[in-house]
Amino acid sequence: MTDPREYYGRALAQTEQIVAAVRPGQFGVLTPCTEFDVRGLLNHIVGAITRAAITGEGGDALAFSGRVDDAPDDDWLDAYHTAAKRATAAWSDDARLDAMVTVPWGTVPGRAALSGAVQEVLVHGWDLATATGQETEGDTELATWVLEFARRFLPPERRGGPVPFGPVVAVPPEAGPYAQLAGWLGRGTG
Repeated sequence: MTDPREYYGRALAQTEQIVAAVRPGQFGVLTPCTEFDVRGLLNHIVGAITRAAITGEGGDALAFSGRVDDAPDDDWLDAYHTAAKRATAAWSDDARLDAMVTVPWGTVPGRAALSGAVQEVLVHGWDLATATGQETEGDTELATWVLEFARRFLPPERRGGPVPFGPVVAVPPEAGPYAQLAGWLGRGTG
């Protein structure tokens, strides 16, 4: 498995632009990730990045709730930026990529955990962009890399129950890689 840190940095930067474009009246809008409205999704995104930081720092990420409940609506961008900076620093040591870490979906090498974090931030960035009427197709190479990762580690048979993804949603073959990724992860794209 390749070093996912470059992809993580690109996913963080792209999603940060989406977070920056959220308007005050959009916090209650439902998202394609059906358990969240925009506010809840922002909370989840910043929480997931914080969890990735704790994992990279060698801490117990499972002890963290995964939520950042203290960010006011006018401070999500700062909360996002702070968490992203912490996560980037946490994964700067090459040794962390091969260290075994425990994440919500198992005990895996750091590079696998960080690859999962790339998927998390990129797909939830897509969810946020979709909900707030922003462009949903971004860095094509990044989405293609995440789609390949998702197809390898999240086959159609492993859905439901403790695996928080629905069945694969068919998308047209000409759909862009973000729409294909969203469909693979069980999100409707239309």
